[in-house]
Amino acid sequence: AEPMTDTADEPVLLRDDKDGVATLTLNRPKSGNSLSHALVAELQSAFDAIAGDPTVRVVVIAANGKHFCTGHDLKESVATSTGADKAAANEACNIMMQSIVGLPQPVIARVHGTATASGCEMASSCDLIIASDVARFATPGVNIGFWCYTPQVALSRVVSRKQALEMLLTGDLIDAAEALRIGLVNRVVPLEELDAAVAGLATKIASKSPYAVARGKESFYRQYEMTRDGAYAYVTKDVIPEAFESEDAREGIAAFVEKRRPEWKGR
Repeated sequence: AEPMTDTADEPVLLRDDKDGVATLTLNRPKSGNSLSHALVAELQSAFDAIAGDPTVRVVVIAANGKHFCTGHDLKESVATSTGADKAAANEACNIMMQSIVGLPQPVIARVHGTATASGCEMASSCDLIIASDVARFATPGVNIGFWCYTPQVALSRVVSRKQALEMLLTGDLIDAAEALRIGLVNRVVPLEELDAAVAGLATKIASKSPYAVARGKESFYRQYEMTRDGAYAYVTKDVIPEAFESEDAREGIAAFVEKRRPEWKGR
């Protein structure tokens, strides 16, 4: 794996590319993979690089150690002296979270352990989540006299308002089965089967047309924020005509008719 760090210390983020799948592994296990300023910056750099890399078809976000991500590094947050510095750090994290949604490639969260606060936000920002049966999720800001202000943005766009508010108001940890029940995760598998499940899903998605996947992901999030009438108008007038003329659409239709495997061009 390729280390990503600007210090002589242990790399805070690892990247490993294989068969079109880029796996980014949070590597701050001693601090619960909390989002330090350095880790946020490394994630942003990785997303920026991946966005323009046609060899990457799918991104997986994973983590080393016991936890997936326990949120912001609170010691660092408290030590951030001025209001301007705090605002800049929050803005950097917000941009990083939105970069996950903005990536052309689908992003799968591999959640093996606890994902709380901004860790829950990051998982919620991913397009898909596969969780182990021992994974846990929470937005616990209310427990320390705060509120999970930014995590609620991603969470409330994944689960219903009632479910999101219950998590935000109680701060309680929910287990993987409950996360599946409320629609926070796509599937739950035994911990020992997690890697195989993630790899299987990533490989399946990586085999699809890169153009269709990228354009489809973009259109999904755009139409979701629209009214029903606006969404139909957008996909019918703006998306479908362009998509129908793409090389991949023509290749896919030809391959279907000729009963052969398509050879995607990504455009």
